[in-house]
Amino acid sequence: MDHDVYDAEDASAVYNGMAATRLSDVVWQKSRHSNSQGSCVEFARLPDGGVAVRNSRFPDGPALVYTRAEIEAMLLGVKDGEFDHLVAS
Repeated sequence: MDHDVYDAEDASAVYNGMAATRLSDVVWQKSRHSNSQGSCVEFARLPDGGVAVRNSRFPDGPALVYTRAEIEAMLLGVKDGEFDHLVAS
């Protein structure tokens, strides 16, 4: 299934940019390093093994959907410091 396109034939299909509220039976998780002002990114494992990502400030807003391989590549890059320049002072 192509997660980048809404499938009008199957309104329950998971796709990028869908309302996070349409993802039922998932558990959203945020980092223990998140702050109390809600500046958090939350992740949820999907039944098909994919991962949804949403902004905790907009829990009803869009969810981006990634494959397990895409999330793994991103996490490895974070651990290696490849994105440190994005938050450097």
